Amino acid sequence: MTDDSNLVLKAHSLQAESPRIVLASQSAARRGLLESAGLAISCQPASVDEATVKRECREAGLDVDATALTLARAKAARIVAPDAIVIGADQMLSCNGEWFDKPEDLERARAQLMRLRGQVHVLHTAVVVMRDGVEVWRHIARPCLWMRNFSEEFLDSYLRLEGDAVLSCVGAYRLEGPGLHLFARIEGDHDAILGLPVLPLLEFLREQGTVRT
Repeated sequence: MTDDSNLVLKAHSLQAESPRIVLASQSAARRGLLESAGLAISCQPASVDEATVKRECREAGLDVDATALTLARAKAARIVAPDAIVIGADQMLSCNGEWFDKPEDLERARAQLMRLRGQVHVLHTAVVVMRDGVEVWRHIARPCLWMRNFSEEFLDSYLRLEGDAVLSCVGAYRLEGPGLHLFARIEGDHDAILGLPVLPLLEFLREQGTVRT
């Protein structure tokens, strides 16, 4: 029997046969977190104009938590999957009242990390679960990260090492990779830092009978 077959058997031993679980994301990190927990999922990336949603949320006076939840819900709502559990997630970064987005290029990544250097920032990690177009659960985690006062020489070496990989991350770092060197202190759920608060999500899935108790 192949390793993949073993994973499928393991997954089905931990969750009910129905409903199926759909992750509205193409994030390898989020998918890996769920599969590492022994869940069998399918991924359907959701196309959402995040810049427009953020602008509308700002105009409506919503805070960063509400904005992250709005984005997560928008992603889940885009997936048509009858009688399935659809998980939408989003992550935003705030520091001293300022919101940060994924950098568009390495020059902007460098500038962003220089602004975060020596500061504490918050990752607002939101998850929304929908079923048949109805929101059935939402949660937000707020891990705090203290970025150390690294040298510019270190930063340049870090960016050469990571390259374009940092452009897919809202903080311009991968904590599961060399980005760990940027930090002096971290508080909060490690899974939430990677993009999905798995423990509260699993508790909800157990309450729903989707995951065995």
